[in-house]
Amino acid sequence: MKINGNEIKPGNIIEHQNGLWVAVKCNAVKPGKGGAFNQVELKNLEDGRKLNERFRASETIEKVRLEQKDHTYLYDNGDTLAFMDIESYEQVELAKEFVGDMQAYLQDGMTVVINFHEERPIALSIPDQVVLEIADTEPVVKGQTAANSFKPATLENGVRTTVPPFVGVGEKVVVSTADGSYVKRAD
Repeated sequence: MKINGNEIKPGNIIEHQNGLWVAVKCNAVKPGKGGAFNQVELKNLEDGRKLNERFRASETIEKVRLEQKDHTYLYDNGDTLAFMDIESYEQVELAKEFVGDMQAYLQDGMTVVINFHEERPIALSIPDQVVLEIADTEPVVKGQTAANSFKPATLENGVRTTVPPFVGVGEKVVVSTADGSYVKRAD
């Protein structure tokens, strides 16, 4: 799908310089002299490089549509992680480097979304929050009830975080997958 350079918005994925790029920031500039343009900060979907480009309103850019499919996480296969398409039951193996830090939060049977471009996986997204058990933390100190006081803890997946003083070893907590921070006690 072709769009004009001034129609690029944050989150759009475009084909540029023989690669796929996601628009991170866009700034429409109308100088006093010359034509208006869109100053766009792009991030390469394959290798993470960043690029600042100017797109004039008269330029046409190829906007890419990605196919999103729900997959279930199956197992760790050494250097790769196995996922199964919920609809077709086809298995996909993704390199651990591709999944990155998110692999620490993957749990058996977890539903994830994989974005495909021409049958090639481009991106993976996991749920915003997961339930994990506290593997290790300091014991409760009596009288330590000040607001905003947190103590260090290690989760069952090895990730270190901070939790309120009332949370102990063996308790299940809800953790944000974006930064590993404590959200609340699990029900």
